[in-house]
Amino acid sequence: MTVTPQMLEELMKEVEIEDPIDMADLPFDEDSLRRLTAQHICTMAESLDNFNEEDRHITLLAVAAKLVLENMVLHIQLYRRHGIPLSKDVSDLLRNISKKK
Repeated sequence: MTVTPQMLEELMKEVEIEDPIDMADLPFDEDSLRRLTAQHICTMAESLDNFNEEDRHITLLAVAAKLVLENMVLHIQLYRRHGIPLSKDVSDLLRNISKKK
């Protein structure tokens, strides 16, 4: 089944009901940002058409993991920039990670 950018955009909105994105005061229309993202992801997925199913699955998981990591790093940077303390769980996790270096 081919997922269209419009379908993906609607799915994104559904996911955001449970986990909304704080667009803050960005000078961009939320729907336009969602549309641009959906188009980009669909284009990326189409470029994987010549991959076998396993390689496509692994590649999409790697892309998702990279985006989650990037999101986490941006949140930590934002919190630090504004002097907002991280939750105890996050602080403990990051302290454990830094000890393993």
